Amino acid sequence: MVRDLIGAVAMGTLALPAGAVTLSDCDRTTHVSHGGEAGHRDFGAGRVAFAEWWSQEGIFTDLVVMDCATGRYLETRVREERIRDRSFDRIDDAVDVLDRAMRTDPALFSFDRLARDLDRIGRDIVVTDADDETCACAALYPEMRGDKTPYAEAG
Repeated sequence: MVRDLIGAVAMGTLALPAGAVTLSDCDRTTHVSHGGEAGHRDFGAGRVAFAEWWSQEGIFTDLVVMDCATGRYLETRVREERIRDRSFDRIDDAVDVLDRAMRTDPALFSFDRLARDLDRIGRDIVVTDADDETCACAALYPEMRGDKTPYAEAG
């Protein structure tokens, strides 16, 4: 059955819903040629993560972790050069912390705990709520949109 579904999508005989996005669509440039989103990951239980990047007259990478159902998310700067009077690259350390956090039981996951674990690694950590659905949530968990602005309309 799964093989038939994959074959139908590959041959174009199965129509996807209008406006449907896939996770690969989410890796994209959002600001001409110097900013975007990449590295989208599904951690299950309605949780996703991705990086926002910028590379014009300075470089930064922010790590974003989101709960698609609630819209709660954490964002932290994990790399920066020539943006402010600081320079650091802690991407690998942040990914290690995130991987450990996402291996825990979803019932035990907490953004506050993740923020504490990232405290000495990431900079400018923010935990807040989104009003808009992200691309990764639209691709993987559209049923969790709730009253958030749909991704197709938010972008």
